[in-house]
Amino acid sequence: MPTTQETTPTELTSSTLPKHVAIIMDGNGRWAKKRFMPRFMGHKAGVETVRGVVRACAKKGIDVLTLFAFSSENWRRPKKEVSLLLDLLSSALNREVIKLDENNVRLKIIGDRSVFGAKLLDSIETAEQKTAHNTGLSLVIAVNYGGRWDITQAAQSIAQSIERSELKADQIDEDLLESKLSMHGLPVPDLFIRTGGEQRVSNFILWQLAYAEMYFTDTLWPDFNDAEFDLALTSFTHRERRYGRTSEQVGQAKDA
Repeated sequence: MPTTQETTPTELTSSTLPKHVAIIMDGNGRWAKKRFMPRFMGHKAGVETVRGVVRACAKKGIDVLTLFAFSSENWRRPKKEVSLLLDLLSSALNREVIKLDENNVRLKIIGDRSVFGAKLLDSIETAEQKTAHNTGLSLVIAVNYGGRWDITQAAQSIAQSIERSELKADQIDEDLLESKLSMHGLPVPDLFIRTGGEQRVSNFILWQLAYAEMYFTDTLWPDFNDAEFDLALTSFTHRERRYGRTSEQVGQAKDA
């Protein structure tokens, strides 16, 4: 786990903060279990944490916040829990869309929608359309999403273009593949956060996380408050992002 360094509040400025933060919101079930409550109560508590992090990102001027709400592997969980999770997502979208719109937040849902019921699909489409014109924080929620699925569907799209003779194999490059991914048009994440103590990316936005700074915390998602978020942001301000260059080259670029 990264060692958090001391910093003053003035260092958390728009010039030092990440432009895009991606989060795996882990630990809801364990939070509930510690309190002798059903796992679903942890997920409900986690919605409150989402509200807080969205507010913090909007206030701090972070451009994009991506949240991993439901992975393609989560279907393996008990059917009752999966059903409750998807119902919670639908009701949260219906309840929060007005607030998101009022606060100039643009919502984007990524993931495979082919298995969703009409109720959830309607909630997603309504929320996206309602906030499509907004120019503030972009809130991306990954639902029935997997990084491998995303790359696979991008490759399939390119293969279909080749079959239709619209594209030749030697025209395929990273930019083309990236344009077919679910998050095309958005900057890649600068900071990846995972709560709950696990230290892996769990098939989340695999392509986009290539150069993201990683921050893992034992804090369970419902307990991830503004102070915990600031610790993660503070850690980010002390990272040296080299992208293959040496420290000397990075220093020279800053001085130029």
